[in-house]
This record gives sequence, C-alpha cells and structure tokens, in this order.
Amino acid sequence: MARRRQIYEGKAKILYEGPEPGTLIQYFKDDATAFNAQKKGTINGKGVLNNRISEHVFTLLDHIGVPTHFIRRLNMREQLIRQVEIVPIEVVIRNVAAGSLSKRLGIEEGTKLPRTIIEYYYKDDALGDPMITDEHIAAFGWASQEEMHDIADLAIRVNDFLCGLFAGVGIRLVDFKLEFGRIWDNDYGRIILADEISPDGCRLWDMETNDKMDKDRFRQDLGGEAEAYQEVARRLGLLPEGEDGAVLDLDSHRKRRGK
Repeated sequence: MARRRQIYEGKAKILYEGPEPGTLIQYFKDDATAFNAQKKGTINGKGVLNNRISEHVFTLLDHIGVPTHFIRRLNMREQLIRQVEIVPIEVVIRNVAAGSLSKRLGIEEGTKLPRTIIEYYYKDDALGDPMITDEHIAAFGWASQEEMHDIADLAIRVNDFLCGLFAGVGIRLVDFKLEFGRIWDNDYGRIILADEISPDGCRLWDMETNDKMDKDRFRQDLGGEAEAYQEVARRLGLLPEGEDGAVLDLDSHRKRRGK
C-alpha cells in the first residue's frame, strides 16, 4: 500500500492527501495541548471520540443546511473532507463567561452573558492567536466584508443549533470555536464550516453539577479527561449504554484533589 502524502500536522489532527482531487483525509490524534502548546499530554482515545462526535455534529448541521467540509467518516480516526482554503481567523462564540473572557473583563466564570458574543482571533501560533477586530480583518484582507457577514451568520446558526442539541442531553454549551474555509468555483469563493466540533474546542458543562466535560479538565489538571469525552459521546448516543469507561464519574477525581 502506497504511503499517503502528509499535507499538514496540527496540534490535534493530521491532514493527508485525499483519494480524489479536492479532498483530504483528516486524522484525529490523541495528543492534547493547552496554553498555545506550552502544556502537552495525551488523552487516551480522544481522537476516536472526537472523530465520532465531530462526524455526528457536522452531519446534523448538514441536515439543517449549514455547508461544511465534511464528506464522510472513513474509520475510527479518519474523515474524508473537502479541501478548503482556510480563513486565518478563529471564531469564538460565547454564551457564558469563562476562560479568557472572565480573566480579561473580571466577570465571574459561569455568569450567563446578556447576549451571545462573537470574538475573532488571528490564527498564528507564534503570536499566540491574538484577538482581532473587523477593522483588522478588513485592513489586512484576511476576509471580505461579505465573507465576514456569512461567517457571523453561520456562527450564530451553529450556536443556536448546538445550544439546543447539547441542552437536550443535559449539557450547557458555554463557548466554542469555529474555523471556516473557502471553496472555489472558478473565481467565486464560498464560505463553509471547516475543522472540527468536539470537546477539544467547546466548553461543555453538565447542566446540573457544572462539572466540566471538555479539554478544561486537561488545562486545569482536574483529571478524568477521557471519561468526560466518553460521557459527551454517550449522551449524544454515540457510545453503547454500559460500555466500559463510558460513564462519567468525576467524584474520584475531586477526592484526589481534596475537593
């Protein structure tokens, strides 16, 4: 079997040349990073779970007419996706104060925001992904005004859908990040959703206990990362009931930390 050509390797995924022109294979790793890769580790099985969760979410988004790069899942860790020209902007959608927003503005974590907030960050690891405004985006030509309108509209649509999806299984969508790309038809570029949607890029809290069910467990050394990812997948119906390790039990991790 011929060795596949690697196109790109990021912190959580590897992209390989796809079987057909205009396609790529997206491979999900177990690697975990935080604080702009200053903290590194591994969450066993994370890649498998993120692949399933992202496939599930992107398939549902396709059903409501949100255009995405997802074509189909190939196996436990790989997806076939459309090749896109990535817009170098991370879009963060916030429903509840947490993370950097709480630190920047002194708002207590867990405070429900009066309205959904969309923030933009320039995708550059060397610079620490700095926060930017529409003015920066327009001045440096990272995206046109029309494209930014499409990105904002899609972001709100995705947020509305995901809030309902997760609330239906007892999970609060605190905030999450999205990435977008362009696909070209001759000289016409169209914006579509790219990357992934998984506990790696979402803050997900249990609605009853406020237990964190996402990568913050790794960032904050809470333990139970794999169990939390498994519980998200289980609640979404992606893991069989009673499967070993599929039940979230964070009490033991609290006891270890003396909490």
